[in-house]
Amino acid sequence: MLDDVETRETLLEVNNIEVIYNHVILVLKGVSLSVPKGGITALLGGNGAGKTTTLKAISNLLRGERGEVTKGSILYRGQPIDNLNPALLVKKGVIQVMEGRHCFEHLTVEENLLTGAYTRRDGKAAIKQSLELVYEYFPRLRERRKSLAGYTSGGEQQMTAIGRALMSNPETVLLDEPSMGLAPQLVEEIFGIVRNLNQEEGVSFLLAEQNTNVALRYSDYGYILESGRVVMDGVAAELRENPDVKEFYLGMSDDGRKSFRDVRSYRRRKRWLS
Repeated sequence: MLDDVETRETLLEVNNIEVIYNHVILVLKGVSLSVPKGGITALLGGNGAGKTTTLKAISNLLRGERGEVTKGSILYRGQPIDNLNPALLVKKGVIQVMEGRHCFEHLTVEENLLTGAYTRRDGKAAIKQSLELVYEYFPRLRERRKSLAGYTSGGEQQMTAIGRALMSNPETVLLDEPSMGLAPQLVEEIFGIVRNLNQEEGVSFLLAEQNTNVALRYSDYGYILESGRVVMDGVAAELRENPDVKEFYLGMSDDGRKSFRDVRSYRRRKRWLS
């Protein structure tokens, strides 16, 4: 598995970036990661660790929040994308699905999906084919296609947000907190669809997720962020068996299940961040 991850073509490279908000607040501190072609890469960590900021740095959405990348570089297929506006980045094949299931509530599910094809210039037939593909992976959206998005369930809105991103024919999807606020059964369903899209359609994913257990089961490789730094990375299957990850993020140890509060220790934290 490790050899497979290491030999894949690298699509996205984030090299030692720092992000500052409002010219004074340092949020990311030397973050580096890579996303291989055809892989699912997980960006893990608790609330406030810097996961969403990392995704927004890649998709160039920081400026709207008075944030900026002040050091480092971001490359896609070896070319710098730091200064591309988000629309041009979508044309290059990179699109972000925002945290919080953002949909146009006053539009139908199908109208929401079609907005994702706004930048395409390959004709109505190709767009219709993409729409059918989305409905194939999300059959529930076909059933609700004429419903106003604002009146659909949280799971259906998350499916709509992912489906809208797929309508742009992306090569890489930046997926932010897909499990947020969803029942466990729906979380498994959505992650299963992400894995199918990856394996069958070749879509690469960088997903930011607090649910470490689920993310590591569906991803190939993972990076763990704490306080704006990458404190650990590795093949997903190996991270799941790592004793630190078990204690801090999966609530498990050799002595059985423990709470995060019970196992958090200065000794381990110091070792991680040194």
